[in-house]
Amino acid sequence: MAADADSDSAAHRHDDANLPFASFSFSLSLRTPAVPTALASVPSTIHLPTQISTLAVCLHPSGSASSSPRRSGRLNAAASSLLSPFPASTPGLSRSFPSGAPAAAGRRRTLVWFRADLRLHDHEPLHAAVGASSSLLPVFVFDPRDFGKSPSGFDRTGPYRANFLLDSVADLRRSLRARGGDLVVRVGRPEVVIPELARAAGVEAVYAHGEVSRDECRSEERVSKAIEKEGLEVKYFWGSTLYHLDDLPFRLDDMPSNYGGFREAVKGLDVRKVLDAPEEVKCVPMKNVLEPGEIPTLSELGLTAPPAMAQDSKPAVGSTIIGGEAEALERLKKFATECSMQPNKADKNNTGDSIYGANFSCKISPWLATGCLSPRFMYEELKKHATRAITSGSTPNNCDGTSDAGTNWLMFELMWRDFFRFITKKYSSAQKTSEVAPATGCTPTPVLA
Repeated sequence: MAADADSDSAAHRHDDANLPFASFSFSLSLRTPAVPTALASVPSTIHLPTQISTLAVCLHPSGSASSSPRRSGRLNAAASSLLSPFPASTPGLSRSFPSGAPAAAGRRRTLVWFRADLRLHDHEPLHAAVGASSSLLPVFVFDPRDFGKSPSGFDRTGPYRANFLLDSVADLRRSLRARGGDLVVRVGRPEVVIPELARAAGVEAVYAHGEVSRDECRSEERVSKAIEKEGLEVKYFWGSTLYHLDDLPFRLDDMPSNYGGFREAVKGLDVRKVLDAPEEVKCVPMKNVLEPGEIPTLSELGLTAPPAMAQDSKPAVGSTIIGGEAEALERLKKFATECSMQPNKADKNNTGDSIYGANFSCKISPWLATGCLSPRFMYEELKKHATRAITSGSTPNNCDGTSDAGTNWLMFELMWRDFFRFITKKYSSAQKTSEVAPATGCTPTPVLA
């Protein structure tokens, strides 16, 4: 009996010893969600998402009965912020958030650098940033080097193209503001402007679309070096072609140097699904920190406004074209609808007016070139309005004479565009230039039945 009593007494003492720890742990788990409210009055210059996330991590696994847990939490949070420039990657951070909540967003700020991708639909850097960040800083930079003279004495960017670009940037800003965000606009060298904005806004990553030409790739390298010196992440995405670079059935170095070989290689290749435009864009608070900036005028870019009328008193070419994603989507919708209602473009007996215009063109190239329109989105829209399926690798002629030859012809042109961009990417590396054969456009002429 005495032994049993001693055993019961020991068990009670053991249970009593555990009670304070259990009570303390339960208390902390109840108070943790209230931390953001308690810190709501902290000045806006402090990175609230970073400190809140780190503080939650420090408090949640803590099992010690410290006499000053709140003070200890602040010290640990500060130390963790100094040691880790990416709190989102701190081990165990996801445990601070309920399952299914935006914990995976990492609670960090991301700068999205818009370039030749002036749209919200099918924009992978923007889509990835929305999913990986608590707030964004959309930025567009007018690089003065793009508006000077080339070594040959020609304008790098003419007044009509520059005016189209200004329209497109203004439209992008309107679209972002309609979703609760904004677009920061600056004039300067990206390798200087981007790091300055990153420091001012306290961002921890820079996302952008990669380009293909030598000058654009060099610009990316300069920006990457400047960003990495700040200890920030920089990531480039591929998104300017119908087919994704990672989906090609060959290494870029082994890409066929003629269009015929390229078309055969990608025949039947799937086109990736279009990414929807975000319904909401939460931007970094800019009040008292950053000014959105004004979109420059042509004269501020060193250009003279082009004449609205040509010498023959007719509207000058390019003077009536409006840039921007909204205009691009409207034109594509109209073109796709009319295309499905018109006779076959390849029909020799077709003598009626054509929607392709005097130059037999859909005239959507300017919006594709500035990224106001995604080639994948264009492909999807054409498929919706076609009465028979558009197949990848198809020729511009349907032997049965159906009216879908027009949409297949557009697919054919988009593939040519892909070929030129991929081949430019292949040759844009100076180290590879001497190792590859010259590119040609040689391909068998399709027989029109």
